[in-house]
Amino acid sequence: MTLPSVFATAGGSPQLVDDIGPYNYVPTEWICILFLVLYSVSTVLHLGQALKFKLWWMLPTATFAGLLEILGWSARFWSSQNSGLLTPYEMQLVGTIIAPTPLVAANFIILGKIINQVGPQYSRLTPKYYTIIFCCFDVICLIVQAFGGATAARAVSQGTDATMGANIMLGGIAAQLFAIVVYVALAAEFLLRLKHNAPFRHVEQPRVLEKGQHAVSKNLRILLCAMAFCTLCIFIRSIYRTVELAGGWFGPVITTERYFDWLDGAMVTLAIYTLNFFHPGIWLNKNPNAYVSQRVADEEAST
Repeated sequence: MTLPSVFATAGGSPQLVDDIGPYNYVPTEWICILFLVLYSVSTVLHLGQALKFKLWWMLPTATFAGLLEILGWSARFWSSQNSGLLTPYEMQLVGTIIAPTPLVAANFIILGKIINQVGPQYSRLTPKYYTIIFCCFDVICLIVQAFGGATAARAVSQGTDATMGANIMLGGIAAQLFAIVVYVALAAEFLLRLKHNAPFRHVEQPRVLEKGQHAVSKNLRILLCAMAFCTLCIFIRSIYRTVELAGGWFGPVITTERYFDWLDGAMVTLAIYTLNFFHPGIWLNKNPNAYVSQRVADEEAST
């Protein structure tokens, strides 16, 4: 569908002015191609890594996030060729809004596996509950953002007020921000309890260090730093999208392309490639057996 040649604020919805399109700018072609290539390479790598290490949960998380970004940036490239089309605008609106959500879920699962490997007694939540609670909440955020994006896209295509859809998307992103903050707080508490040997709960056969071993291996420390960087990038992107949507369809943030390129495209690119270079299939498996059960330690001490 091609937009009319007159663009004005009608009910808060994007309308076309002087053929500039609903973005209020024309997406730059080479930038769209760059991000499309970057996300395609990362997605192929994630698919291969998930199959190689048999980490099937990386398929609906990091790999799926890459596919959504490919969809979004393909649509933006389409818009760069014809800014008067509404269909690619709607596609990129939904794709780029929800794409980082599965990536967040990957971080939730990885932290649970690290906790299980290092010492569940130091965590407020068990590794199982990290996956259940945070991933379920993440799925809810994904559905809310997708519904909001679809609602806004439909309103744009019909020339009606898209404010409700934008507000729904805003609510989904705000909820995701809240989840990330809680996740970071719990992770920080776990690391502090581990450092000061202050268990939160009693577990049967707690894992203890062998003599001369560190609380967290070098490989796990590197993986934790990589996760922190990945989470920071997604957090910055979420703050940007919150400010963008809160400013309305004609605010200075949403109508400035470089903000989107740097604070959405670049941040998510850094986040998804971080999980490529510091893939859990490599860094978790490379971790030496730094811990033995209390029972095994007692048996060795008695011999």
